[in-house]
Amino acid sequence: MRKARKRLPASGSQASVRRHEEQLPWKKQKLLDIHQALNCDPVDIETLRRAAASEGGLLTDDIRRKVWPKLLSVNVYSLPAKPSKDVREDHKDYRQVVLDVRRSMRRFPKGMRVDEREVLQEQLIDIILDVLRRNPQLHYYQGYHDLVVTFLLVLGERMTIAMMEKLSNHHLRDFMDPTMDNTKHILNYLMPILERVDRELHDFMIRSEVGTIFALSWLITWYGYVLSDFRHVLRLYDFFLASHPLMAIYFAAVIVLYRQKEVKSTECDMASVHHLLSQMPQDLPYEDLIGRAQKLFISCPPSLMTQSAALQSHNIKNRLSKRKRVKEKQKNDVTEVTQSAASERGNGKIRNCFRDKREGEKAIKDRQTCHLEESRNQTRDSSLKMEGERFPAELITLELKGQFTPKKTENSVIICSPSCLWKPVYALNRIFVEFPPGFCRTTAVHSFTSDKLQKVQKHQKKDHMQAF
Repeated sequence: MRKARKRLPASGSQASVRRHEEQLPWKKQKLLDIHQALNCDPVDIETLRRAAASEGGLLTDDIRRKVWPKLLSVNVYSLPAKPSKDVREDHKDYRQVVLDVRRSMRRFPKGMRVDEREVLQEQLIDIILDVLRRNPQLHYYQGYHDLVVTFLLVLGERMTIAMMEKLSNHHLRDFMDPTMDNTKHILNYLMPILERVDRELHDFMIRSEVGTIFALSWLITWYGYVLSDFRHVLRLYDFFLASHPLMAIYFAAVIVLYRQKEVKSTECDMASVHHLLSQMPQDLPYEDLIGRAQKLFISCPPSLMTQSAALQSHNIKNRLSKRKRVKEKQKNDVTEVTQSAASERGNGKIRNCFRDKREGEKAIKDRQTCHLEESRNQTRDSSLKMEGERFPAELITLELKGQFTPKKTENSVIICSPSCLWKPVYALNRIFVEFPPGFCRTTAVHSFTSDKLQKVQKHQKKDHMQAF
């Protein structure tokens, strides 16, 4: 008689296999529920939403291709045609879309061939421009392409156009306004939610003045921009497509709450807190955070948070306005002090300049007067008489080269040399020479014959001195 073999305890590998077999039933049950909901007439949307939001999400891309359009009520039997290349012509956002798509290489799976990626990038550009062309009320924003590329990799080109057209007019509508006012309003839900759950964390972030801008890229890309693992991105997209449009901001709140110890331990200033929160950890417990976000949404629904968010927006505007007034006042004070100091320096410089100018002019005038007096004194005693008429004998000439140019004035004729170094002035009653300051005077007194004096007198009466 054969003995029954004794059952040995499971080894490590056998135990893991057994655990895996024990886990399969819930996945099989979930797949069964999803297929039953899809086959119902009409489709059981509530069951699909619960499946998308519960643990594991929609499990596979094949199921996502069937369920995602149902969650947004997209008619899969009437999909838009593939966009033609004409969609790119003269589109105002074409250049910006191309730049963003060219920078999105990391959003494509690692190991993808270059030619395949380039084809997908061209499709991505066409999809974005086609959606914008179909909906002129929508405005492109940077980060929109991070959403589109996720759907393109799962659904294909035509289905992605239909999905993005629905999303852009519903979940993403506030992000696609001409201004960011509505986007900022949604971000303002974050602080009131934190205040409800953790007042200490809320007060710390308020003191640091970090604001909510660190969560902007999380919100407008559904975390596609900050997560490197594509599986985590797909899991969150399952959750957001099945939830309220504001669920993305609730998920941001649970991330901050999950990291509250890190936040409180950092320095309480804007730069430090913003830097910490901007760095998204890649090992977050996503299933646990999704469950927390659902509970938080139930305990703090948007209907209760709307007034707090509006008040938050009002407080932010007041703080910004006050900060702006303080900065303007400081700027004006600095400007006044600077202008006052400059005015004092300028007035001092001007006074010094006028004083120096007056002193210089006085010194020049004194020297000229001194030289003129010396010149007059040298020739005062010399005189010539002719026919009883006294004629000026102060004829002083300089040994200079060049022709003289006579200039007539009201009472005299001024003769200047081309070098402008001296100026003989022939008045009607006197003939004298003014020397410039510092000029080396080389003079000689000449005795003229009666003919020369008659010639001088004749031309002097005509107020002309060409004889010289």
